[in-house]
Amino acid sequence: MVQAALAGFYLGFSLILAIGAQNAFVLRQGLRRAHVGPVVLTCAISDAVLIALGVTSFAVIAELMPWVAPLFRYGGAAFLVFYGGRSFLHAWRGGETLVAADADGGTLKSAVLTSLALTWLNPHVYLDTVILIGTIATQYGEDSLWFGVGAVVASFVFFFSLGYGARALAPVFARPRAWQVLDILIGLVMWAIAAKLVFAY
Repeated sequence: MVQAALAGFYLGFSLILAIGAQNAFVLRQGLRRAHVGPVVLTCAISDAVLIALGVTSFAVIAELMPWVAPLFRYGGAAFLVFYGGRSFLHAWRGGETLVAADADGGTLKSAVLTSLALTWLNPHVYLDTVILIGTIATQYGEDSLWFGVGAVVASFVFFFSLGYGARALAPVFARPRAWQVLDILIGLVMWAIAAKLVFAY
């Protein structure tokens, strides 16, 4: 049981560690200190639902509804192209700095909806949480649920650490140039993932 949970934790943490669309948004909100709690909670709970789906029933769903995979593949790519373009636009406009007292991270509703979209419309999230974790969990037999629990805990630890730990970088992002670099990196990540979704599968 403990071994399965630890294995799930290590796998889940290693999969989510790479900077992606979801992580970039959490980092941005953390730097702005804007709606950090709801954002990280939305991402972590979404991951938990997807991991539970993978551990318990993804194989059955994929067999019954083969159209699910291409739907999320192309829909997710379109969303990532849009979001990446918006990041490039922010970088081009420039002039942005981080002032904790008046940082504008958008409304709570828009922050939560963006978190949901970056999670549920991103096929890479499904590949990692549902397919990969779900497949490996089957190797643990009766302890597969504990494997899933470990992966869920890793997701919560990661998102809360990223969201609230980003505050340590606040002095760096008091300079406009740092924001421009971050926006360019986010845009590149978004478009690279979108291109991979369209051309690599």
